[in-house]
Amino acid sequence: MAADSRGNAAAEPAAQESGGPRRAPQGTGRPLSELYDTALLDLDGVVYAGGSAVPHAVESLVVARDGGMRLAYVTNNANRTPEAVADHLTGLGLPAGAEEVVTSAQAVARLMADQLPRGARVLCAGGEGLRTALRERGMVPVESADDDPVAVVQGYGGPGMTWGRVMEAAIAVNRGLPWFASNTDLTIPGERGIAPGNGALVEAVRIATGRTREPQVAGKPLPPMHRETVLRTGARRPLVVGDRLDTDIEGAFHAGVDSLLVLTGVTDAAQLLAARPEHRPSYVAADLRGLLSAQPEVAADGDGFRCGGRWAAVRDGALELSGAGDAVDGLRALCAAAWSAGDNGRPLEADKALARLGL
Repeated sequence: MAADSRGNAAAEPAAQESGGPRRAPQGTGRPLSELYDTALLDLDGVVYAGGSAVPHAVESLVVARDGGMRLAYVTNNANRTPEAVADHLTGLGLPAGAEEVVTSAQAVARLMADQLPRGARVLCAGGEGLRTALRERGMVPVESADDDPVAVVQGYGGPGMTWGRVMEAAIAVNRGLPWFASNTDLTIPGERGIAPGNGALVEAVRIATGRTREPQVAGKPLPPMHRETVLRTGARRPLVVGDRLDTDIEGAFHAGVDSLLVLTGVTDAAQLLAARPEHRPSYVAADLRGLLSAQPEVAADGDGFRCGGRWAAVRDGALELSGAGDAVDGLRALCAAAWSAGDNGRPLEADKALARLGL
């Protein structure tokens, strides 16, 4: 037994099952908020969507924080400054300071500062959050390829991002300048639905430059973002909390830390069942209330897996589900069945099983 961050005896959570890829979501005997010292929370799709809080998010995080868990808000969105993000959270009823917010703009600015001289002029195809982060690292953001930049950086600029800035980035990259990107998320969730993210504009520049160039990327799931987060938060036993398999969960996998997937954003149940090994979260919950509870065990049962009152198995290439009870328990059992069926690339039929869950 190991001591947790409050000195209590607790089983040490494992970032990945030994001997191979994760075959089932983990169970715990205690709430996640007691087992981990810091929650590294994605924002879009986890805490809020657009300007509104995700249901149950604010009250759950307040309870977790009051119980001693530190909260850090880690976002690939490079548009807003940490101060603006903190103000947004506070306005939602979740008091936060700028020092609790870590953005991909900060991560890419540190990455660039390690390679460029202080005072370097940088063509910035992004929003205020990215420009502020560049200035904090001693760089000078400019807007034209003719302003003598020594590098190019792209970051999500929000609805006000103009096509002219993308054109300037492409011209500068075509001239051979070093190219950086805060992140390459192709989409971003909002109140009205899914919209193009920074990765879509990075792809536009890539096409304009003949698809022969690759930017240096800082955001999730890549190491510079995790490095930035740990440096700023001092987390010793972090839990990554997110809604995306290809950024939040993969980032946790590469960093060797545990993760919680919440089903309030981009990822749906079918995508979770088909997840590659690096995209399989340690825990699954409907929303952030999952931080406040112990996670149910998923156990082998005959030729299938049981979680709560639900039982799942794979037969003739299709997932089967039986029993009654919590829908997310059923999803956890289905994950165990799907993930244990082998990583042979053959998709499993899941529609009927998911229909039984209402997911």
